[in-house]
Amino acid sequence: MEEENSLSFEEAMLQLEKIVEKLEQGDVPLEKAISYYQDGMKLSKLCGDKLTNVQEQMTKIMNEQGQFETFEVQEEE
Repeated sequence: MEEENSLSFEEAMLQLEKIVEKLEQGDVPLEKAISYYQDGMKLSKLCGDKLTNVQEQMTKIMNEQGQFETFEVQEEE
């Protein structure tokens, strides 16, 4: 598997989808299935971490002084 930190979210998802397809076929030897599963869990964590990072970035906005503030969307009542 490629160096995980250098993968984009899309690349990690593509690799994860390929692993899932292989495991769903069901004809993978147990040792290889465990290896695929471990790689899949690493990719899943990587994707989750990247999504969390983006979410944190999206909830902050830079104020006029160049400092970040929490950005909250106020819904109409």
